[in-house]
Amino acid sequence: MGNSSHADAAAFRQAAVDGQVGIDPDAAETVLSKLRTGKDAVEALIRQTEELAAPPQIGANPVGNAMAAKFSDRAGGGGESYADALRNLYAQYDEAEQAITTAMRQYRDTDADNARPFTGQL
Repeated sequence: MGNSSHADAAAFRQAAVDGQVGIDPDAAETVLSKLRTGKDAVEALIRQTEELAAPPQIGANPVGNAMAAKFSDRAGGGGESYADALRNLYAQYDEAEQAITTAMRQYRDTDADNARPFTGQL
């Protein structure tokens, strides 16, 4: 699921880079603001994952130690951890933000290019 969303954002960004997509900057500012708010919130959660990775005090026995290690790995480790999911989400927000800003720039460039014949700036 996460890889598909990331691929979609990357494809959108590439379409903007290739000049296939342009977005009116005035209309896109609200979307861009919401993306940045979400990205900032995820970044704050990523910083807090170190606290989650601390092994809980379940008990001083082999089963308790094993469970504590498992919880710690799931929270802050790699693979399918909470921290990894947040990093993936952050990358998707970042890709989407770059796509929107690139599409906005493409729109401005296209608009300026189309206006040149009318402004005498050939």
